[in-house]
Amino acid sequence: MSFRSLVGRIKLNQLKNRMEPQQLAFPSSLVKPKHILVCLPGGLRELTLLKQFLPTIKEMFKATEITLLSQPGVRVNDIYPRRGFHILSPSVDQMTWTGLPKGSYIKMLKEYEFDLVLDLNLEPSPFTSAILLSFPAAVRVGRGNQLGEPFYNLEIKTRYLRDERNIYRSMLKTLSIIKSAGDPSSVGSAN
Repeated sequence: MSFRSLVGRIKLNQLKNRMEPQQLAFPSSLVKPKHILVCLPGGLRELTLLKQFLPTIKEMFKATEITLLSQPGVRVNDIYPRRGFHILSPSVDQMTWTGLPKGSYIKMLKEYEFDLVLDLNLEPSPFTSAILLSFPAAVRVGRGNQLGEPFYNLEIKTRYLRDERNIYRSMLKTLSIIKSAGDPSSVGSAN
């Protein structure tokens, strides 16, 4: 482990220890979020694969502002649709030398008042981890057996280990089921 990674891990642990998670009511917390942050993976293959699930996310959260956040230095404006989504592509100078986001970038993100953060990284990212810790009052959803508490307050575990397409499909299907269980209007329409 490099010195840079070690310092980054220490700073991330400090953030983790300072975080005071809020109590949330599940599944009702998922019913009508106003602002969603979707943390995208860093690899081009995963980004291309995930693109096909954007309509599913948009359909699941119809009247919600959805912001897509790429990894620093990764530009997704050319491959991702702008219609229906805000896209944030942080530059490398918006993170510290340890790989964590700068305070000014976190402050900018907090202005969006995200109440749901959906982490679709299949590999842990210090940048995304710090962002997750910056929204203690939000529902923070991620893949099970990855970061755990306090990074996520809702982990979705799938039976798929390496099949990214099925991992995303399974996560979004489970999230949809949990969301509809808390939506009283969907219960009445099922009869």
